[in-house]
Amino acid sequence: MNPRVLLVSNRLPVAATGDAAKPLRTTAGGLGTSLKGVHESGNSVWIGWPGNMELSPEAAENLNEALQEKGFVPVDLTPGDLKDYYDNISNGVLWPLFHYLIHQLPYNAKGWETYRNVNMKFAEATASQYQAGDLIWVHDYHLMLVPGMLREMLPDAQIGFFLHIPFPSSEIFRILPWREELLKGLMGADLIGFHTFTYSRHFSSSLVRILGADPEVDRVSHNGRTVHFGVFPIGIDVHRFVQQAHLPEVKEMSQRIRRQNPEEFLALGVDRLDYTKGIPRRLLAIERFLEKYPDFRGRFRFLQIAVPTRESSPAYNDFRSLVNELVGRINSTHGTMESLPVHLLYRTVDANELSALFLAADIMMVTPLRDGMNLVAKEFVASRVDGNGVLMISEFAGAAAELGESLLVNPYDIEDVADRIHEALRMTDADRRARMSLLAQRVSQMDAGTWARSFISHLASLTEGRQRVSFDTIETIRQSIKAVDSLLFLVDYDGTLTAIRDRPALAQPDAALRELVLRLSNLHRGRFWIVSGRHKHDLETWFPESNVGLVAEHGLWMRVEGNWTQVIEIDVSWKDKLRSIMASFAERTPGSQVEEKTASIAWHYRMADREFGRAQAKELRLHLLESFSNLPVHILNGKMCVEARIQGVHKGVATRRIAEMTKHESVLAAGDDQTDEDFLDLLPNSISIRIGRGHSKAQFRLHDPFELRALLESLASGEQNGE
Repeated sequence: MNPRVLLVSNRLPVAATGDAAKPLRTTAGGLGTSLKGVHESGNSVWIGWPGNMELSPEAAENLNEALQEKGFVPVDLTPGDLKDYYDNISNGVLWPLFHYLIHQLPYNAKGWETYRNVNMKFAEATASQYQAGDLIWVHDYHLMLVPGMLREMLPDAQIGFFLHIPFPSSEIFRILPWREELLKGLMGADLIGFHTFTYSRHFSSSLVRILGADPEVDRVSHNGRTVHFGVFPIGIDVHRFVQQAHLPEVKEMSQRIRRQNPEEFLALGVDRLDYTKGIPRRLLAIERFLEKYPDFRGRFRFLQIAVPTRESSPAYNDFRSLVNELVGRINSTHGTMESLPVHLLYRTVDANELSALFLAADIMMVTPLRDGMNLVAKEFVASRVDGNGVLMISEFAGAAAELGESLLVNPYDIEDVADRIHEALRMTDADRRARMSLLAQRVSQMDAGTWARSFISHLASLTEGRQRVSFDTIETIRQSIKAVDSLLFLVDYDGTLTAIRDRPALAQPDAALRELVLRLSNLHRGRFWIVSGRHKHDLETWFPESNVGLVAEHGLWMRVEGNWTQVIEIDVSWKDKLRSIMASFAERTPGSQVEEKTASIAWHYRMADREFGRAQAKELRLHLLESFSNLPVHILNGKMCVEARIQGVHKGVATRRIAEMTKHESVLAAGDDQTDEDFLDLLPNSISIRIGRGHSKAQFRLHDPFELRALLESLASGEQNGE
């Protein structure tokens, strides 16, 4: 049986009417359409704001009953909530910044506390509906803190988040005063979805630059969990648009539009009147087209449907005035007694009108300055059941990544857009139909149902192999060890046997640790090994006794019976270039230093200013990732360090050789970071221990090195006492 899904969005797909007899009406919107199939399956609950107004007690009661009957859970928002959370922050700050229009940002943004509080309202409403096994799917930029809040309330819940707008580059995202809080909010999810690989890559880059995380291609470790992120391009209800286009009344309306001006080519734009949609630049491109190709004057008409939005905002009223001025200027300059080149309709159109316009248009112009996806482009393609028409789309719309057979344009390049209009009008019938056939095939394959099923399926699959961070007791681990006759001990040093120190040189073992290591080495001759990333000189200075097994430099060197052996041959010709880069960062970052080993160079910043050190570490890591991408070098983000290490050298190489050499079938392995994961599951019957948090394959966890030392002390004492 499929799990129940809790859908969480700013708005419900219905709105309160205030009419006691008919308390709800369905609202238009891409999200409501895309999730319609999920909700109508009868196995979901939808949580959101129903657009409440001042209602009489009777109307309010009827509204709640109607919502409950349809599986909707309302989140009540006050006028103050809407002003700060919705207008000031969501649409006043996040919307323009995520669309790269930073000139639209207010000088002093207000309302962040309300944004946080409203997100908590949504999280609490969701948690109140949650039942074990449910999937939670949170939507869009209004609710970016909700996943993190839900993770605190419901540690075991399976939480997904989908961003319906672009995720900007890290350089843009860093402008936000609340950048860290927003990222940490998103990191409460198990799966974060984006429309394109570009948005996913920008998100990954922000994790590196802002949180200092070390993401892989599609996942990142965070607070002992793995957060996955992926690309799920949203689609449309293709069947509905195809059916609509086949209606006799739609066909008649489309033919009537064409008969009104049979000699004119018709270009169409359908957008909300929003500054991200690029309407002024589109109009400037049309003006340039008419200047450059005067033969088309009187033969070309552009119809712009501008759907009203946010009419209370002064900025949007100013924007509307600008559009009106441009339309007036173009018509007065390029119009004739018989024809005006630009027609502007500032209103919504019903489904039949829209479908008829799609069918009638020669060119569909979708040229936003930036858009998360833009479903209008896909709606146009689905509606062209005649197999004709040309789609022109901005390369900065998410849909451009899927609709490669369209005419791609840069909306900032007015000259190019004008030329592409001319190209579209001169395109042969065969070319138009070939392009449209391929576009229609792709749009049909990736419809709204496919998008929703794909995301939910991926989210559900992450339940398998999920790991919660829970710490074990020393006695629990002791009981597991009792069942084993003899053990091979493989134990990391820094962060495992001893605490991490600000200065690596100060991490020498105290007297009690040295005494413990020697006792264990005497009791388990040849079977107690310290497996470290440190230089072999440090380890030999601290543990000169030949019966202490030592592995240095992450597995490159082994000391066996007092003699050091290099495990594998390596080429270190790349180190000269890298050395100078790290030295430069050390010079610019007071308190940092460079440590060089045989197969690696590390830049440590434990003694640097923490904030500045983290920022420099992010910059260094990104620089090295780009500079050494074609060389066999791993760039690792360690604990307060950035390390470059040759590929193929890791602790697992040496520890496998030790296991073969000692002929032991059972291993007690302990480590505290990612470099130790290569040996924590060395043999099938290993007893593995992770020190602290972080994603790990280990069976057990202890809080800190002191707990591990207490465990080892109990093992040493027990064996000496014959237990």
